[in-house]
Amino acid sequence: MIGGRRLPGLLWAAVAGTGAELCAVGLIASAAWLIARAGQHPPLSALAVAIVAVRGFALFRGGLRYVERLTGHDAALGVLADLRVRVYEALRRSMDPSAAGSGAVRARLRDADLVQRMVADVEAVQDLLLRCLLPAAVAWAVGATAVGVGVALLPAAGAVLAAGVLLAGAGLPVLAALASRASARRMAGARVDLAVRGLDVAQGATDLAAFGATGRFVARADAVAARLERLERRDATVEAVIAALGMAVQGLTALAVLWTAGRQDADGVLVTVLTLTALVAVESVLPVTDAARRLTAIRPAARRVTDLLAAAPHRTGVGEWRGLPARPSLELVRVRVAYGDTMALDGVDLRIPAGRKVAIVGASGAGKSTLLGVLSGDAPARGAVLLGDAPLSAYDPADVRTAVRGLTQDAHVFAASIRANIALARPDASPGDLEAAARRAGLLGWITSLPDGWDTQVTNDRMSGGQRQRLLLARALVADPPVLLLDEPTEGLALATADRLVTDLLGDGRTVVLVTHRLAPLPAADEIVVLDRGRIAQRGPHDELVGACGPYRDLWRSERLRAHSAVVKTW
Repeated sequence: MIGGRRLPGLLWAAVAGTGAELCAVGLIASAAWLIARAGQHPPLSALAVAIVAVRGFALFRGGLRYVERLTGHDAALGVLADLRVRVYEALRRSMDPSAAGSGAVRARLRDADLVQRMVADVEAVQDLLLRCLLPAAVAWAVGATAVGVGVALLPAAGAVLAAGVLLAGAGLPVLAALASRASARRMAGARVDLAVRGLDVAQGATDLAAFGATGRFVARADAVAARLERLERRDATVEAVIAALGMAVQGLTALAVLWTAGRQDADGVLVTVLTLTALVAVESVLPVTDAARRLTAIRPAARRVTDLLAAAPHRTGVGEWRGLPARPSLELVRVRVAYGDTMALDGVDLRIPAGRKVAIVGASGAGKSTLLGVLSGDAPARGAVLLGDAPLSAYDPADVRTAVRGLTQDAHVFAASIRANIALARPDASPGDLEAAARRAGLLGWITSLPDGWDTQVTNDRMSGGQRQRLLLARALVADPPVLLLDEPTEGLALATADRLVTDLLGDGRTVVLVTHRLAPLPAADEIVVLDRGRIAQRGPHDELVGACGPYRDLWRSERLRAHSAVVKTW
């Protein structure tokens, strides 16, 4: 999980942390020597080195601790950022039912639960690095160094110190891990259950209220929260007992070193130094106990992440990561998409040659937006989805997103300037490119009328529906992709404006796939595909479909009748 480029940062953090802890041990040892030796009233010159050492250890300890925090967190956050990308890509591949090996991953959890759990699991990697691996490495390095110094000064006392360090740095961590293993497993499951239950209550509040089920779902969430609270209280008790045992080991080790040094007829100054050094040395390895407890809690999350990365299907074959054709065609072969028991697309066969203008129409819920999602690679589907002559999954997803751009109904307007929102699709776009896209989207006049023009700050709630839709359309156009997917691009616009805009888009030289409920401008389309309950009911040019009995002619006549009625009412 840790990339090679992040390893140097973690190593430097470990070195800096070890240095800081050794400075703490050196500070106590030199201070103990200084105080004990000063009690013998030596010349001041005999204490000068110790005085400087105390000051130096104190200064270096703070500086090295800062370096450890800086390098450790930088490396850990870098690992986390890299891992998020890898996990997202693995999830995307695993959610594709057509990919070999995806079933093993999908079978473990519902899709929503899988995503929810993976977010928490990836975050746990940060604790694995900062609160488990680094503290343990630093503690053992400091403990081993302190034992070595103790053995060099007085072998018998060093042996006693070694026993104390082993007990505090190995025995107690094993005891803590065994005591918390079962509770950690139960708490991890309870936290996931609570997250899922809470998500159900929060996002499904409207539906739950409509069906009178709010009380039941809230009660289930409360029950899970109460169970988690009991588990956490029990775990806190175990943690307190282990901490008390650690303090006892620390005190007993110091007393044992004091007694051993006394039995060896050691000098009083040496006895003082060894005793206080033992106290600090054992304290330096006590964090291993907490690291072991955290590791027990984190291991299931880390295992799930590594299992996902290992089990997610990978691209294979001669088409792996191949370059995209300049003008790709699109093709769906027996494509099926199901949401639960509902079949959104049911055996759809559709080929869209390069440069062709295709309009997708149908009643609400017919599968129009789902079809666009399949073409862009955003919706998992069974069957074959081809871009050019190769499966969509054979290409780099970043290349697919560059070549196949679109305007979806849930596209977002960011809290930023108009220029930044449109240039988001192509940051290197020139002012001329931005103006051309805004002009085609019918947005340029509005932008120039604003006091701040292109620098006007916008958000979703500060724009009308039509302005928002045209801004998002300008964003899609400025990307200049060879394939343009549009989902109701003129929603919220006046009919005359909408029809002119769609006609202009259908006259473009690129491949255009347009989902729309407005039929008036569709004579400009090369082909119209009529969806009905996830299946293609009709397809062909406008004139052919209007002249034949079928759903398209019914939709066309209904639209013309509404337009005529509106004219009569106006008159």
